[in-house]
Amino acid sequence: MTDNVLNIWVYLAETPLLWLTVTLVVYMGAEWLSASLKRNPAANPVVLTAAVLIVLLHVTGTSYKTYFDGAQFVHFLLGPATVALAVPLYRNLGIVKKSLLPMGAALFAGSITAAASAVGIAWAMGAPPELLASLAPKSATTPIAMELARNLGGIASLTAVLVVFTGMVGAIIVTPTMNLLGIKDFAARGFAVGVASHGIGTARAFQVSELAGTFAGIAMGLNGALTSLLVLIWIALHV
Repeated sequence: MTDNVLNIWVYLAETPLLWLTVTLVVYMGAEWLSASLKRNPAANPVVLTAAVLIVLLHVTGTSYKTYFDGAQFVHFLLGPATVALAVPLYRNLGIVKKSLLPMGAALFAGSITAAASAVGIAWAMGAPPELLASLAPKSATTPIAMELARNLGGIASLTAVLVVFTGMVGAIIVTPTMNLLGIKDFAARGFAVGVASHGIGTARAFQVSELAGTFAGIAMGLNGALTSLLVLIWIALHV
């Protein structure tokens, strides 16, 4: 048994599959811990996995490129996973249709607030234009946010970090915040976290309720589109 495990380890260590395997094992451990703690917001499996992987990469001196050579298979699955959000949307289509007007109002308010609050606070603290441009699209999903940052003259890599950080924070605080505010409607809770915290927040919403996850997925997509439109308008007004 020990020899078999050793042989598998030697094989993985010589191929890009090592870090894919490490990622999956760490996530499974984080998922088990999250379930054991009854889905406590502080034990979000995505956040825990990211933290453990960062430590492992630092301790082993592994570059991100080396890591991504194996983990890119997980990255590839982001596309199918996003498309799969159509399934719960179809199941809850009736509720979604009845909520179009409040969703539109919440989307507009949330998109404006997410961008304006971050940029406004940073501007008041004397942040340079590059940082302001990097902050503006932080609540959109990563691919959209990075491209918007480039168009605004920001730093795309910094925006990617800000997007991930925003998602992690949102996934951790959404449940206690909504409970504190007395908001019990899962559709409203899901839509709020989808606008503010994109994919990571949406994953957290699905852990709580399929209805919350459905509305979070809708919000994530619509917020990306609206944020893009607002940025295009901003660019047009300042050219």
